[in-house]
Amino acid sequence: MSDDNDERQIFLGEFARPADMLAGKPVKPEKAPSPHTGHRDRLRARFMDAGPEALADYELLELLLFRSIPRRDTKPLAKALIARFGSFGAVLGADPKRLMEVPGVKEAVASDLKTVAAAAQRMLKGEIASREVLSSWNAVLDYCKAAMAYETREQFRILFLDKKNTLIADEGQQTGTVDHTPVYPREVMRRALELSATAIILVHNHPSGDPTPSRADIEMTKQIAETGKTLNIAVHDHVIIGKNGHVSLKGLGLF
Repeated sequence: MSDDNDERQIFLGEFARPADMLAGKPVKPEKAPSPHTGHRDRLRARFMDAGPEALADYELLELLLFRSIPRRDTKPLAKALIARFGSFGAVLGADPKRLMEVPGVKEAVASDLKTVAAAAQRMLKGEIASREVLSSWNAVLDYCKAAMAYETREQFRILFLDKKNTLIADEGQQTGTVDHTPVYPREVMRRALELSATAIILVHNHPSGDPTPSRADIEMTKQIAETGKTLNIAVHDHVIIGKNGHVSLKGLGLF
């Protein structure tokens, strides 16, 4: 074999098959295995064998990042995201633009994380879609937390129920500022009548993380409940969601 061929083989990073060389076929170098393959395989195995509880938040986030970033160590990025947003849930709940402020997070990574968050919300919503809502209260709270707890602006949504307290619709009504959402009782009841709902559950979030109801929250709830009484539409509850928990105004006896 000539020195020229030897140099060509070395340049390509492999020894070409003689038949290909003689036929003049292009020789493609083999892809080197990722230096992180062993770590990834071990982490996947631990997840499959012991379940998600065996993994720290950053390790579960690593698993998600594997598909978005196939040939780079994702542990530093996973830890950076947790440090920036505070928790695994907060990372998934973060706005894509804020995610992309973290070095190493491109649009594709942000999109993949938001897809996972949307899938989780869809799954949780499925838990309450065809069930009597009041008997599935924990599932309702889990869904509302996933959908709203990490939003950076106040959002007001309504769960519309039929006479069997089965969910008819779940609709966002308003999006406001960091500490205020305008809500109009007549609009709430108009929509309930359009859907033939006989009961509703009000839900909104406090981006500050503290779910303690404000005076305005309490007064608005009372107004909606009073308007509902005249139309035979019950307000079962008003739940305020925050990163640090939730509060039920009905449970506190505030309306």
